[in-house]
Amino acid sequence: MTGSESSPSFRLAYVPGVTPAKWVRIWNERLPDVPLDLVAVPAAEASDVLREGGADAGFVRLPVDRTFFSAIPLYTETTVVMVPKDHLVTAAEEVSVEDLADEVVFHPLDDVFDWERPPGQPSFERPATTEDAVELVAAGVGLLVVPQSLARLYHRRDLTYRPVVDAPQSSVVLSWPEEATTELVEDFIGIVRGRTVNSTRGRTQPAAQPQPQSQPKAKRAEASGTRRKPAAGKPTRGGGAKGAKRGKPRRRS
Repeated sequence: MTGSESSPSFRLAYVPGVTPAKWVRIWNERLPDVPLDLVAVPAAEASDVLREGGADAGFVRLPVDRTFFSAIPLYTETTVVMVPKDHLVTAAEEVSVEDLADEVVFHPLDDVFDWERPPGQPSFERPATTEDAVELVAAGVGLLVVPQSLARLYHRRDLTYRPVVDAPQSSVVLSWPEEATTELVEDFIGIVRGRTVNSTRGRTQPAAQPQPQSQPKAKRAEASGTRRKPAAGKPTRGGGAKGAKRGKPRRRS
C-alpha cells in the first residue's frame, strides 16, 4: 500500500498547542502536487482519529498505544502555572508543586498530564476543557497547570504564568498507525527528521551502473599496434649506439 496511490492528499492531525506551520511549509515546497490537509483535534481524541483513519499521521501528546502506533519524539514542554497578573505567585521567577499546596488548582477533563490529580486544592467541579479552566483562572477563582504552549495558546492580557520546576511534563510526538506506514507518511517523517530532499528516506534505490572508462592514450596506442615515431634529428636507440662507435678516432702508433 502506498500513500501516493491510495490517497490524493496527506491528512495531518494536530492537538492544541502544537504549531505545524514549519513542517507544512516544507511539505508544500517538496510535494506541491500533494495537498496537505490539517485536522485539528482535541488531545483526548487524537488517538481515536488516527486509529479510525481520520488522519494519516498526527502531532499528539504522550502517552500513545505503542502496540498500535509508531511514534517519533519531537520535544518535551516546560510546565507552567497560569495565574492572574496580580497573584502572589508572580513575585517568583519559578515555583514548585509545594508552593501551590494552598491554592485551588483546576483539573479539566481534557488535562494532558498523566496524573490522578494536580497539586493544590481540588475545585468543586472539573471544567470540561482547558479553555474553560482558563476562563475560571481569569475570574480569580483558581489556578491552572498546563504545558507552556497551551498557556500561550490561551493567552489573555490579565493572565501570566510561571514555570513549575517539579511538575510532570508533556511530550509531543509524531505518531501514526504502524501498519499504515505509507510512502506519504515516510515523506513526512523525512521532513520532521530534517532529511534533505535527496534523501532516500529508507527506500530501496536502484544501484548506480558503472560507467565505462576510456583507456589511457599510451595503452590505446599499444593495443592498436602502432608505435611512436622518433623525433626528427634524433637517432634511434640502435643507430645511435653504432654511430657513436664508428665515429671514435683511432690512436696512431
